[in-house]
Amino acid sequence: MKVVVDWDGTVTEVDGLNEVICTFGDERVYEETEGDLGRGLSLNEVIAIEVATVTAPLAEVVEWVLANVRVRAGFAAFAREHRPLVVSSGFHELIEPVLAREGVELEVRANRLDPRLDGWIARFRNEHACPVCGEACKRADVAGLDGFVYAGDGFSDRCVALAASRVFARDGLARYLDVCGAAFEPFEDFHDLARAL
Repeated sequence: MKVVVDWDGTVTEVDGLNEVICTFGDERVYEETEGDLGRGLSLNEVIAIEVATVTAPLAEVVEWVLANVRVRAGFAAFAREHRPLVVSSGFHELIEPVLAREGVELEVRANRLDPRLDGWIARFRNEHACPVCGEACKRADVAGLDGFVYAGDGFSDRCVALAASRVFARDGLARYLDVCGAAFEPFEDFHDLARAL
């Protein structure tokens, strides 16, 4: 069965995109828009507003990401054995350098950046609203998969997790699934996932 994983906060120990926005963008805008997530603004709208406050050169940000964003224990070995599909609401330009640092090549379905110096522009891969949740969500990334295992941690993982055959969840996703009464298995790192699978 195919393994599908979220990136920020799931593969990585912290949400690297949030850290980038707060370090290189406007933390006040970040805090305000996060509060509107799901209450008037879609996830894509929130991300677009937040990344537009980043004006640093991409190379500078990538250098910072490589120095500061760590993957969870056991990820590289897990990735080599299970070849998970990475689905992210983040950006190829910030994910792929970390994969290269870890010596791992994986298929990544993520958004793209137009990193302009007057404010980054998000180029979203999924523009069409999901018939289940009403957002342009990650469920489109797994269309055609006949059963899959999903690991995630946050808001962007909710709809796709509900479509999975087996779910590993932490943090906000675990709380959401618990409230929904949906089955999931908690995890801390990729050693946990490797043992479970």
